[in-house]
Amino acid sequence: MAEFRLKFRLLDKFIITEFYPTFVFGVMVFTVLLVAGDLLFDIADLLIQSRVPFSIVIRLFVYRLPGVIVLTLPMAALLATILSFGKLATQSELTALRASGISFYRILRPVFLASILIGGFALLLNETLVPLADRAADNIMRYEVARQKPSLLKEQMFLKEERDGALSRVIYIGKLFPQEGNMDDVLIQEFESGEITRILTAKNGDWKEGQWWLYNGQVFNVTKEGFVEPLFSFEKQQLSLPLSPSQVVTSSQDPKKMSAFELYNYIKLMNVQGSDVNSLWVLLHLRLAVPWASVVLALVGASVGAGTRRSGSGMGIGVSILLVFAYYVFMSFCRSLGQGGYIPPLLAAWMPNLIFLVCGAFMVKGANR
Repeated sequence: MAEFRLKFRLLDKFIITEFYPTFVFGVMVFTVLLVAGDLLFDIADLLIQSRVPFSIVIRLFVYRLPGVIVLTLPMAALLATILSFGKLATQSELTALRASGISFYRILRPVFLASILIGGFALLLNETLVPLADRAADNIMRYEVARQKPSLLKEQMFLKEERDGALSRVIYIGKLFPQEGNMDDVLIQEFESGEITRILTAKNGDWKEGQWWLYNGQVFNVTKEGFVEPLFSFEKQQLSLPLSPSQVVTSSQDPKKMSAFELYNYIKLMNVQGSDVNSLWVLLHLRLAVPWASVVLALVGASVGAGTRRSGSGMGIGVSILLVFAYYVFMSFCRSLGQGGYIPPLLAAWMPNLIFLVCGAFMVKGANR
């Protein structure tokens, strides 16, 4: 029994030894391809056109890398399985293992477990390092490249509210001081059936005991002919806005640069405002689904690699690029369907993984024969 276990431990070590170097190679190759295709052009423009100091450009490059590497992990897992299993097939080692009574399922097991670890690592990066690095890069662009001054206030903020899918209210805040809970130059437009019906202006407002209060304002009525008629003035009036100052700031941030937990809270804020959050739910589920592409692509790659006999690394890279292209095109198609409301957001995000998982399972079953 001990000899049997030792045999399979050696097998697992042998397979991982073949998989690991090609995986690292894949991360490097696809990172270079993605960086050369997008990031280097931006860096060259900053250096040549904007004459940004080289030290700032290097820091910007470093902060952008985590997001690129996360995208390359599923690609690298696919390439690693194609090359490593292709090598085993070319050198007849797969045939020898099968002849000794070891199934393809058992040969695949260490790579399958490794791909799960890769997916978990990608998810962890997406939730921790990537959002922080993206914000650091944005701060460099805003404060060091564009020469903006850091400020404790937010300016020119818009909040949109919807009711039954139609725009109901737009709140414009000229200046917001989140820490003090104060705001200046407030303009509110109310809509009915797509037409503006009422306008409210206020010089300032503040957050007291969980409520917003507006001061020194006026209310105007907008007729169907488009004429603006003054209704009344006020010194103090409550504003129906169930968002704290920090939540108002959050609602104006870019959801694409949030972690899944931040995005979930953002969706709740948008729900309060009555906004259509279908596309945000798709984005949230994609944030959780894409890292696990490593697992499904590894299954497909192992089957493809096992079916090859004479192919080099160039052929493996080419096949990997084609499969990755097919995966992301299908993912984009499903995302569009989900954002358009044709399919549920959960299905839109996870359908590519499910389809490729089914294809990979059938291919693995065929390779086991």
